[in-house]
This record gives sequence, structure tokens and C-alpha cells, in this order.
Amino acid sequence: MADAREVPFPPVAPPPALTAPGDADFRLMVDAVGDYAIFLLDPGGVVRSWNTGARRIKGYAAHEVIGRHFSIFYPAEQLERGWPEHELKVARETGRFEDEGWRLRKDGTRFWANVIITRLIDADGHFRGFSKITRDLTDRRRHEEQLRMSEERFRLLMEGVKDYAIFMLDPSGHVVSWNAGARRFKGYEAHEIIGRHFSTFYPPDAQATGWPNEELRIARRDGRFQDEGWRVRKDGTRFWAGVVITALHDETGTLRGFAKVTRDLTEQRRASSLEDEGRRISTFLAMLGHELRNPLAPISNALALMAREKLESRTLRLAQETIARQLKQMVRLVDDLLDIGRITSGKIRLEAKPVDLKEVVAEAIEATAPAAENKSQQLRIEADDTALWVTGDRARLIQVLSNLVGNAIKFTPAGGHVHVRADRDGDKAVLTVRDDGPGIASQDIGRIFNLFEQGEQDVARLQGGLGLGLSLVQQLVSLHSGDVAAYSRGVPGEGSEFVVRLPLSVPPTIAERGQADGTQLDGRPLVLVVDDNQDSAHTMAELMEVLGCRASVRHDGPTALDAIKQLAPDLVLLDIGLPGLSGLQVAERVRAEVANPPPLIAITGYGQERDRQLSFDAGFFAHLTKPVDADQLEDLLRRLLDRR
Repeated sequence: MADAREVPFPPVAPPPALTAPGDADFRLMVDAVGDYAIFLLDPGGVVRSWNTGARRIKGYAAHEVIGRHFSIFYPAEQLERGWPEHELKVARETGRFEDEGWRLRKDGTRFWANVIITRLIDADGHFRGFSKITRDLTDRRRHEEQLRMSEERFRLLMEGVKDYAIFMLDPSGHVVSWNAGARRFKGYEAHEIIGRHFSTFYPPDAQATGWPNEELRIARRDGRFQDEGWRVRKDGTRFWAGVVITALHDETGTLRGFAKVTRDLTEQRRASSLEDEGRRISTFLAMLGHELRNPLAPISNALALMAREKLESRTLRLAQETIARQLKQMVRLVDDLLDIGRITSGKIRLEAKPVDLKEVVAEAIEATAPAAENKSQQLRIEADDTALWVTGDRARLIQVLSNLVGNAIKFTPAGGHVHVRADRDGDKAVLTVRDDGPGIASQDIGRIFNLFEQGEQDVARLQGGLGLGLSLVQQLVSLHSGDVAAYSRGVPGEGSEFVVRLPLSVPPTIAERGQADGTQLDGRPLVLVVDDNQDSAHTMAELMEVLGCRASVRHDGPTALDAIKQLAPDLVLLDIGLPGLSGLQVAERVRAEVANPPPLIAITGYGQERDRQLSFDAGFFAHLTKPVDADQLEDLLRRLLDRR
């Protein structure tokens, strides 16, 4: 058998000789191109050929366009400029012309075209015309325009923001962009800061510790860094800044730089510091007030004991009277300190009951009249003929007016005049206190209601005081949704005027004891029992009769409210879960609409601590859970009814 390696290979035929492509080949290639319009123009610009891409892009068939001037593809504004002729002129002179611009399709629509016109010279050097290649770039231009508009909007947004410094840093921390807020906060123009390291904005001590670079390291590691601290402006002044640095990565995860947003928090920090200081002062005042009360108590007790003894010595009697007067003054100052502390800490609780301001005026005048008599002053009172009803805390409103009248008396010389007026102005009740004392200097009038502020006094401080009264007045009036203002020209003898304005309320129902429910007036106290469970209501009413009271029964919120207004019961046993109005709603309405409301006791199945708190907040005196212990109820009735 022969070795396979000895078998001869068959002869290989030589490859066919390559022939140069002819015109037909080139024509076939050009005509097959669909993404480009490729056609020939004669020296004058007339179309001589047309390919598939030209037909697709421009919409013309070959027989519709061959023989026509290529200017048919140009919009009117370019024809007016002679742009087609310009293109051919440049191409003939330089050999080539390239441009991008709007072109027209057969149907009149526009597309954005990239155009290349090439001059054609034959083998003999004769000019034969032009080749023109057009590509439709409308989609690309649309995307570029959208991107440009997006970038423009972003640029306008960034540059237009003035409340934040927003700028970019490169990966090493050098500033690469700058907005209006950065210019306003930091004081640098863009050309002054772009290219510089952002550590320029940090105080020397922060720079020395390398803190700016540490911020970038944390942002690079965690993606974000946030901090507050001192920063430095171009002029060297400092501001308290809130800073957020965000690391920016591209789609491959490569760090491209950082976005830095800075906000000037100097004013907020100052306000926060003032609030903290105010809280510390309030806490101190409250503590001081409590501590001062401790020694005042035995002093008061000692005076009470001295008053029971017959003092023969005129000197001792004078000393006793002086101590008694000064003790009253000390108690008033301590009470003012405690009230200021309660108000500023939000711990003061005001009643919201109907109050007739005419009665407030009467009580305030009664309290301050002796001081006016001691100085031989004329105290004149004017009041509206009708009641001036407001919703508020009677004792606090008396305190407000007593402070204003007391100040007027204190600062008005002996023999002077103090005028108090109560009237209405639209939907406001107006209290006015006017005197003919020295008045308030113009530089003091704007700060007279500030804590510890006083008008100018001589070195002897003849009028004394801590500057608490007017601040307390303003805050109490504000808690009643009102306002207070001071007016004075600072001319001695013309005095000053203080005006308090409070919102008027609907006149309350003043219930008169009657027989609206048919019960006889036999001297027994009247108890209104309100419960939607009829068995529960009637058995409770029977228990009231056994305990020596008269009872009237209602089964829903609205009729209970009417009964309280019409019958003026001595006490109300009120269920919480009632139809029409809940017991809590009835209590709130009673407190707001009845001048002298009776004590309310909640009788309910709701016994959680939150339920009890809701009852007390609504104005209930007590909260009893069903089933009610009869002995407990009897004891409560005795205490409340004996008080009335």
C-alpha cells in the first residue's frame, strides 16, 4: 500500500483576472445607497442624476427633478440670500463646499441637512459640474437641540438661584462653575474664583487641619457629605454655612467631580441662638420667681401675726405698714416673673370663656384707684353703653388693664389725669388708657414692649420696676388674638396712649333659673343628666333625687346644650358619646357660649388616660368611668354644690 504522502495534489486553476469596475458598476453602487442623497449637477446647478437616497430624503422621483435647478431644495429665506449660487461659487473656486442648514422636501416640510458639494474635473482638466451629497440630520439636530435647551434651562436655573451657592468642583477640588448665589454669598466673580481650590472659602484653622480635602474624601467614599460651619467671604468676613457636597460619577463609574451647594444660615443661627438665650432667661426667671416666693411666705405670715397684735409704738406701726406695702409690690413682681416664664415656655393656660370687658374695666379700676387717690390724680372712665363681649381669660384681661392703668398712674405726676375708655370699633373691642404724664421718647417707643425695657429715667430711678409689665401685657394680649400699641410724641404733659384691640365675640347666653322643664323651684340644686342610654339616664336621675337634688334628663348633645342655656343647672352629668354633638363638643360650646357655666362631670365608658386629658382640655371638672361609684359621686356633688 502506498504512503498517502506520496499521492500528488491535483493542479490548482489560477484566479480569474480582476477587471476594473465600469460606469455601470459605479452607477449601481450610488443608486443603491439609501442613507445619502447623491446626485450630479451641471455647471449651472441643474440636476443631472438622482439616486435612491435622494428619492427617500427629498421625496422627488427622478423624472420630477432631473433637469430642474437644485435651488428648489432651499427655503425662501436662503433663496433671498442667494445661498445656492454662493455654494456653487465656493465649490468651483475651492473645489469643495460643506454646510448644514434647513432644506425643503417635495411636500414643503423642512429637514436639517448636511451638504457636501464637490467640483468635478475630467481627465482633460475640463470643469464638468458638481457632485452633491446630502444627509438628513433632523433627528440628530432635534436631540442636540433638546440637549442644548436642557443644558440652557439647567444653566439658567443654576445661574438664577440666588439663595444657594451652587457650583462644581473637579475631582481635585478646583472650582469649575459659579452661579449668582455663589457670587452673592462669597463675593467672588466667576473669573476670580474658577480654577482656584475650594479651600479658599475655609477659615485658616480649617485649612490647617486639611478639613476641605477630608470633606471630599468623605463625599467620594459615601457619595455625599453634609456639614455646617464657618466659611469665609472674599472680604474676609465669616458666615455660617450649611454645606452639601455630592460626588458625581459618569456611566462607567469614573469620578468626574463634585457638586457643592452652600446656604448662608447666619441669620437662622443667630435667631436660634436668641431663642436659646430666651429659653435660658425664661428658665432663670421661673426659677428666680419660685425661689423668691419661699422667703416671701414667712414674711407674709409674720405680717399677719403682727396685724393681730396691738402695736403701741408709732414707729413699729409705720414699719409694719411699709413692709406690707413693699411685700405687695414684691409679690406682684414675682408673679410677673413667673407669668413671663410661663408664657415664653408655653406653659401658661388661658381660659376661653365669655368675658364682658366693661366688668374687666370695673375690676381693674377698683384695684388701681387707691394708687391714683394717693397721688391726687383724676381717674376718668368711659365705657360703651352695651356689653363688650370677648372670649378669653377674665383674670388675665384684668391683669392686662391693671398693668396699663398702674403704669399710667405711676408715670403721671401728682394731680395729673388718667383716662380709661372701653368701646367698639367694627368687630373689635378697644381698650384705651391715656395719661398726661411725661410721655415716651421717640427712641423708646419701638422697644417699649421688649422684656426688661424701660423708658429713660434719671439716675435715681424714681419710678423703679423691672420692665416686665408691658412685655407681659403684649404677650397676654397676643394670646387672646389681639394686639396692643403705644402712641406718644414724647412731650411732657401730653403723656402717652396705650390701645388694646381684641376680637369681639357673640354675646353668650346668660341663663336664668326657671321652670322650663316643669320642675318646681324648691330650693334643691338642679342636676342635668345627659346620656343617650335611656335606662342609664333615668336611673342616674333617680339617684340624684335620692341624694337630695332635682334632676332633668336629656339624651343628645344639642338638647343638652339648649337645656344648659335655658335651665342654668347647678351641675351637669354629661356622657361623652352622644348623638348630634359629643360630650366634648357640648363642653367646648358651653365654655364659649355661656357666661357662667355650671361644672361639668364626664360620665363615660372611655377611661384611658388620653380620654381623661381630652375631657379636662374640653373644660370638664371631673372624669368618672361607668359604672360610677355612688359614694364617689356623692362626695363630688357635695363638694361642688357646696362651693356654688
